[in-house]
Amino acid sequence: MAGQGMGEYCVDIVMCIDGTGSMAPIIDEVKANAISFYQKFIESMEENDKEVETLRIKVIVFRDYKYDDEAMVQSEFFTLPDQNDDFQAFVKAIEADGGGDGPENALEAIALALKSDWTTGGSKRRHAILVFSDAPALPLGDSERVGKGNYPGDIPSDLAGLGSWWEGTDQTLSSTYQAKAGRLVAFVPNAEPWTELQAWNRYWPAFSPAGTGLPDVDIQSAIDLMVGSF
Repeated sequence: MAGQGMGEYCVDIVMCIDGTGSMAPIIDEVKANAISFYQKFIESMEENDKEVETLRIKVIVFRDYKYDDEAMVQSEFFTLPDQNDDFQAFVKAIEADGGGDGPENALEAIALALKSDWTTGGSKRRHAILVFSDAPALPLGDSERVGKGNYPGDIPSDLAGLGSWWEGTDQTLSSTYQAKAGRLVAFVPNAEPWTELQAWNRYWPAFSPAGTGLPDVDIQSAIDLMVGSF
């Protein structure tokens, strides 16, 4: 029996997707991988004798607060497979547009992901974040963005603060996130700050060469990494 002796997992996934114009060549592949994630994840869990009690997926589309009025678009958590149609409709509606200079506000997306209403159910749980971006990320608290009316005011002001949220050592994070349940997989360039995040625990980057965009998104590898760490 799948999951026998292993306990049942309640799994939440937040997908942070770069929605800027530079993602146009790869956005369809990213969306297709997001949509196929559920079935591939369930299959991988079953192959590893691990049983999923509930699986929910949330999507955050991020751009650039300096250039885009809708720099951050968040869905609620979709419970799959029951809300699969709603989940797919949200993903299919993502368009690659906007953005200005190269770096984008991906770290703010991770901060908002950590503030999510994560599951507290099940005998075992996982709180996972997937990031898809072809660009470096802007520093948190960038002065050209913070002054904009749409910039969130209740997130860390620097990478060290975000790391404290991730590791669960900063009690200012108002969330049900549990650090020991956290997993972060990032399809990103081999550039800052993604390279700096390698100091974080439970972080697996899938680097593309700097300057080459995001030529390949191997979602099965990401799933295998996560399932293997459960």
